[in-house]
Amino acid sequence: MSMLSFTEISTKLERLGGKVANASYWESNVVRAIAAALAVLLLAIVIAVPLDLYQQAAIGILAYVVSSRIRRLSWGRGGILIMVGISLLMTLRYLYWRLTVTLEFETTVDAIFGYLLLFAELYGITCLILGYIQTAWPLERQPVMIDRPTSEWPTVDIFIPTYNEDLSVVRLSVLAALTLDWPADKLRVYLLDDGRREQFRDFAQNCGAIYLTRDNNRHAKAGNLNEALKRTNGDFVAIFDCDHIPTRSFLQLCMGSFLRDPKLAMVQTPHFFFSPDPFERNLETHGKVPNEGQLFYGLVQDGNDIWNASFFCGSCAVLRRAPLEEIGGVAVETVTEDAHTALKMSRRGYNMAYLAVPQAAGLATENLSSHVGQRIRWARGMAQIFRIDNPLFGPGLTLGQRLCYVNAMLHFFYGLPRLIFLSAPVAYLVFGAHVFTATTSMVLVYALPAIVLASMTNSKIQGNHRHSFWNEVYETVLAWYISMPVLMALLNPKWGKFNVTAKGGKIDQEYYDWKMAVPYVLLLAVNAICAVFGLTELVRGSNEPFTALINCVWVVYNTVILSASAYVANESRQIRHTPRIKATFPATVSRANGRTVMCETANFSSTGLGLKLPKDAGIKWDIGERVHVSIFRGEKESTFPGTVQTGGQFVGIQFDDSLTLKQTKELAKMTFGRADMWATEWDKHTEDQPLKSIKNVVGHGFVNLYGLIRSGIRGAFVKRRA
Repeated sequence: MSMLSFTEISTKLERLGGKVANASYWESNVVRAIAAALAVLLLAIVIAVPLDLYQQAAIGILAYVVSSRIRRLSWGRGGILIMVGISLLMTLRYLYWRLTVTLEFETTVDAIFGYLLLFAELYGITCLILGYIQTAWPLERQPVMIDRPTSEWPTVDIFIPTYNEDLSVVRLSVLAALTLDWPADKLRVYLLDDGRREQFRDFAQNCGAIYLTRDNNRHAKAGNLNEALKRTNGDFVAIFDCDHIPTRSFLQLCMGSFLRDPKLAMVQTPHFFFSPDPFERNLETHGKVPNEGQLFYGLVQDGNDIWNASFFCGSCAVLRRAPLEEIGGVAVETVTEDAHTALKMSRRGYNMAYLAVPQAAGLATENLSSHVGQRIRWARGMAQIFRIDNPLFGPGLTLGQRLCYVNAMLHFFYGLPRLIFLSAPVAYLVFGAHVFTATTSMVLVYALPAIVLASMTNSKIQGNHRHSFWNEVYETVLAWYISMPVLMALLNPKWGKFNVTAKGGKIDQEYYDWKMAVPYVLLLAVNAICAVFGLTELVRGSNEPFTALINCVWVVYNTVILSASAYVANESRQIRHTPRIKATFPATVSRANGRTVMCETANFSSTGLGLKLPKDAGIKWDIGERVHVSIFRGEKESTFPGTVQTGGQFVGIQFDDSLTLKQTKELAKMTFGRADMWATEWDKHTEDQPLKSIKNVVGHGFVNLYGLIRSGIRGAFVKRRA
């Protein structure tokens, strides 16, 4: 009998794996409990079994080969769970070995650096395990269609809070909310102005919204919302940040879930941003690499949903009024009032839902400083919740809910561990400290499989939402700035205040924000010093050349990540208040001579359109020519006056400043308010390819290092001349 080929064996294993993963007996709680108990027992045995160097290396290679094969096969979630199991096995074997073998330090310096690194590793492993629990099997909830007559539909109050934002930012959000596809007698739109501005009052009165304000600013956004709750009475409350523009279908998609489940307290939808954030703009990755928030809104919240642990994100959500009032309104004890509000409702036994269909879009933070400030608030708020209302304790939560909430809060504690990893080579290369009481080869055969398999597994789980190694850049940029606020919030939860994130600004000239970049530049300098010490030791002939070489490779990796992170502070020009959004839908242009030109849109904004004409149109345009542009949605047509700004095959049209409120509302309905406007753009990034990702990060790192040095020289030269 001939031997089976590897392909045949793989095929048989694939079929067997698929059958096992989809077998009906997994529906039995008894079967699952027995399988879980046996798995835990077997895992404990495998974790603790001692192996020598070559045996551990063989196990690591075998685990990698098996995971690599499964990664390429179409086993669905069953295959992902197998990869998670293999990754956890190698991670926990490393952890057991680390705790039982490598902590017998000879000097105080060794112990200090060794335990600091161990702390960072324990944090990373904890987050890895909780992340697997959270994201391995997302719910992928679908919208529930409303099957009742409109007379039985509930009333909805739309809250749009604002403080110091410009009316140009708030205007479209309010007008789009007024066009929501919901019975007019059951929909009320409230502009909640904590700035107490007459201009906003007049705007609300003219457009049909209801203006509400108060005589103080206590508790910031939470206080503003709670004051509105006292003065309104709708069955449900939909909340939008003042720069978030909802599509007309928002309520149609969200409300069906409430009508099906009377215990449902909230439906959250993604935060989608039509403008690039500082990472995307300054690193030129917009549309190419998933942004920082894509993982959370594309996968994490969906993963939370299977545990009934999705939480309120402050905007683009609908809440049932009764549960909200039952907990005393929006939480005011922390600066992340949204997540804390959801936690309180979950403790009361209410259900939470996440619908991964973007139904609103807004502006991303305009520069790195604003972005960091926003994340500092989030980090501080989550630490406050962790301190005063820790989800691990207290009544009302399931185990899954507790773990999901804890992981969400622990995520913002990454600052100090990240800084430790970025400076860890200092221990050996500068101070000669040995953070492992083990040979370098033993460290590699235990640590390397755990790291590689974790990266491979997360790439499989997160592939469409986060590309490998980019998370290193995102976290490195923020690590320095969130570390102290998180620590202070743990010591004193009342420390700090709510800060409003600026939106809708411009950057007239490119500049390098040295103030924001100082931590990264200092860390780059530290790693440069480490590189000098390491190379010197290798050239002179080290007693531990392998150890020195590994630390030098670590320094190179840190340099790449830090260089890319530092260059995020190189602010690119942003000359538009209203970013152009790529979109294609039918349009016509009517000229003063009576001729009508058929075309389609290339992009749009609140102030104008980019139009693409047929190649054979052969039309000459006069700059400043007055035209009327018609936009179509199905059989619906809306016409807007404008002026030609650029001519040719691509024509730029600027809308008149004299657009009436009715016309502006219609414009919002025909562009930003299209039901499929953002859903077609959502989650369309290419599947993660780790080797390609590391190549891109390395490219950005070294190119940006050159740019950083050039910017520094240029800055110093200009300063000297001045």
